[in-house]
Amino acid sequence: MTLDLLIPFGILLALVVYLIYTRSKFEKNIVDLYERKFDEWKEHSEDSPKEKKPCKELVGLIFKEEYNVTIELLDNSAKSQLERGKFSIKDK
Repeated sequence: MTLDLLIPFGILLALVVYLIYTRSKFEKNIVDLYERKFDEWKEHSEDSPKEKKPCKELVGLIFKEEYNVTIELLDNSAKSQLERGKFSIKDK
């Protein structure tokens, strides 16, 4: 009677070991594949030149006093552009 239960148990144990082995092998292959793809992506992303937008810089403050508008410059680099009238006005 013990021999009758030993054979199905042995088959079940062999099946479980086989499934665990194949799953770990599959997971390892998937991880290797994604790591390789990630390395390729990093190589391709570094090669492409990225356009950097010029960032906004605070150079002055605008105040309204009654009917007069005054501009206080914090940085004199924009003074020539203001004198030439090279600026734009944005409404929000």
